[in-house]
Formats: sequence, structure tokens, C-alpha cells
Amino acid sequence: MADFDVAYLQELPVFKNIPGEHVQWLLNTGEIQALAPGEALFTKGQPSDYMHLILEGQINISLEQNGTYKYFVSVKKGEVTGVLPFSRLRAAAGQGIAAVPTKVLSLHRQHFPELERVSPELVQELVGIMTDRVRDFTRSQQQNEKLMALGKLSAGLAHELNNPAAAIVRSSSELLRIHHNVPEKFKRIMTMHVTPEQVDAVNNILLRVIAADLQSNLTLLARNSLEDEIIDWLEEQDVPDGYELAEILVESGVTLTDLEAIKTILAGNNLPEVLDWFANTLNTEKLICDIQASAKRISELVNAVKTYSHMDRGQDKEKTDLHHGLKSTLTMLTHKLKEKNIQVEQDYQANLPPITAYVGELNQVWTNLIDNAIDALAAGGKLRLATRQEGNSVKVTVADNGAGIPADVLNRIFEPFYTTKPVGKGTGLGLDIVNKILLHHDASIKVQSQPGNTVFEVCFPVA
Repeated sequence: MADFDVAYLQELPVFKNIPGEHVQWLLNTGEIQALAPGEALFTKGQPSDYMHLILEGQINISLEQNGTYKYFVSVKKGEVTGVLPFSRLRAAAGQGIAAVPTKVLSLHRQHFPELERVSPELVQELVGIMTDRVRDFTRSQQQNEKLMALGKLSAGLAHELNNPAAAIVRSSSELLRIHHNVPEKFKRIMTMHVTPEQVDAVNNILLRVIAADLQSNLTLLARNSLEDEIIDWLEEQDVPDGYELAEILVESGVTLTDLEAIKTILAGNNLPEVLDWFANTLNTEKLICDIQASAKRISELVNAVKTYSHMDRGQDKEKTDLHHGLKSTLTMLTHKLKEKNIQVEQDYQANLPPITAYVGELNQVWTNLIDNAIDALAAGGKLRLATRQEGNSVKVTVADNGAGIPADVLNRIFEPFYTTKPVGKGTGLGLDIVNKILLHHDASIKVQSQPGNTVFEVCFPVA
């Protein structure tokens, strides 16, 4: 005790303006304990019955995420942790472990009423510490919430970008293979003897097939049957590589009637060379179309990211179309929707009036509501988004046919840090952030839930 007297404590910031007799009361009433490195001051779930003042050393606080403890913050000499006067903390949310040899002055909460009488000044200091701690913790958890949401969106976006990118790689590789064969095929074509009229007639068939979008609408059974018929026909005409050509021709929508027409035009001459050129032209067209479609999909995803993040526009309030934000958010969450095979119904009112909003903030609202709905849905579930104008307000509905929210939980879902998700899956700030953002927009949110039908309704004033 001699090492930690009134003079020692009054050197610490929290006691700088506290009368000596008040500090002495704390020393007399509290308990000093010494912790070796690795020893726990408190563990997760342990009742929070003590206020702890670090006299020397350091306590590292860790929070559990996905079954493992991750470092959160350090409490050092002169800092306070544990329960504080007027705090509603009942149990430790994490664990506090001594990083070095540490000594702690601990005061049981049963002495708080006496502390209020003995030293209102110290209570005021401690309440200030508690306020700062709540603010800092909330800010940290809000950042964690954003990072968790960003992680989900990034994983889905990476998957969505990978599919068209892989398609471009495959198609361009095949296109390169075809291109490398061009000199040999060109030499064979140059030795053919065909009239301009024959060339025009074959080209007309080719252009007609291309104009039909190069798609075969046959069932798998009918397609296989036609491939077999075309293979047999090609073999009868002594056309080599019949299996490879048949697959391309059928996929492009070419029929036996088309092939017979080409044979008639050529009078049976040069048929293998012309059909090889014909099939390669169709295949090249298809590969180019695949590359274009994949590149377009990548462009759409990039535009969705720009719309979602509002990255190419200012940060001020502006008139905005709610439908753009809803659609871009769905695009960002496409991977999660596909994973669970969720049906999405979009029922948007035409000519919906715009609202004035911070677009980036609104997209946080849609992400939280839609992502929560996806988590609540079983595989094959249904998500419904709808918009309507009602008088001077615009209403957005996000509904799902999941298990519903229990009645005893429903009135708490907008409380900060309240979550029903497993540890590491949510911070309990998603709907709290939604509520704060909507208040920022003079908007409101309400929820109704029963098994098979959970409905969130968000109302905005018309711009």
C-alpha cells in the first residue's frame, strides 16, 4: 500500500483534481491485486462487479469473434476498466489479460452509493470516462460493422467478376487457337473454284443464321438427336472432323435443311472446305459475342459499385431515384442470393418521385435490410422489394418469407449492440445504424413480423 499512496494516485489524470481525502477513501475501500503476465483480470461472461484502476502495468482486452479471441484495446497505467457508476454493464463482453506484471486497484460496485456521497467529483470524472468509452466503443463497432458488410460485398463481387472474366479468358484462348489455323485454311480456300453467285448464296445462309442470334432453342434430348443426325450427314459427305463441326453447327442453330441447301449451291464440290469455313466463322462470331457479353457484365458490375458507393459524385444531399440504389444493392448481393437460390420480386412504382438524400448512406440502409432478409431466408426463399408513393411520402418495403422475428425480440432489434446472430456474424449495430441514418433523412422505419412474413417499411418525405 505504501507504494501506492494518495500522492501516487493524484499524479494520475483521473485523480488530478480530486481531494486527497477522497482518494484516501478509495485506497482504504478498494483492494489492490497483483497479476502476473498472462493472468486474467476478468473473463468473458464473468459478472462485472468491479471497477478496476490500473496502478502499473497493462491489461489487454480481447473480444471473441468466430470462436477465437481478437485483440481489441489495451488499458494502461492510470486508466479505468470494468463497471463504472451508473453503468448498466452486468457481464464482461471479453477477457482482460495482464500483458506485463500489473497491479490493479479494484472497487466493488456495492461501494458505488457511498462513493457518490464521499466524492461527487470522482463520480463525475468516472461518468466522463464511461461516456468517452461508450462513444469510442460504438465508433469502433460501427467501423467493424462497415468492414463486415464490405467483406461480404467484396466476396460476392469478386465471385461475380470472376465468372465473366473467366469466360473472356476461355473465349479469347479459343479465338487465338482458331486464328492460328487461319493460314492453313486460307490456303485450302484459295484452291477452291466457286462462282461469285455461289459465294453470295452461302453467305446469305451464314448471315441468316447469325441474325438468328446463334442460339439453338432445342431441348437437350432434341439437341443430341440433331447432333447425331448432322454427324451422320457429314460422314456421308466425307467431311472430316464431323463431331467437332456438328457441335458448333447445332449450337449455332444450323439445321440439316441449311446443310442440304449449301450442298445444292456448291453442286457437291468443295463441301468439306466450305463447311469448315462456315463452322469456324460461326464459332468466331459466337466467341466474340461471348467476350462482348462478359465485358458488358463486368462494366455493369463496375457501374453498380460506383452507384452503390456514390464514388464518382459529391457527398452532399441531392435528389435521387430510390430504384437506382435498390437495384445496385441487389447487384452487390447477387452472390448471396444465388447461393441460397432466393427468388427476388421487384415491384417498383413507375414515375416514383425522387427524394433528397445522402445516397451513400441510403445504400447502407438497403444493404443492412436486404442482407438481414437473406440471412433469415431458407434456401429457395422469397425476397420482395416494393416502392409506392403515399401522399407526400415515398414508402420502400423489404419483405421476406423467412421464419420471422420472435415477439420478444421484435421490440429490441433497433437497440445498439443487440443481435440474435452467432458470435462473429454480427455486431448488433446494423439496424441501429439504419435507424440513425433514417433519422438523418427525416424518415421512419417500422417492422411487422410473423412466421412466413417479415416486412420492413421505410417512409421518406418527397423531395
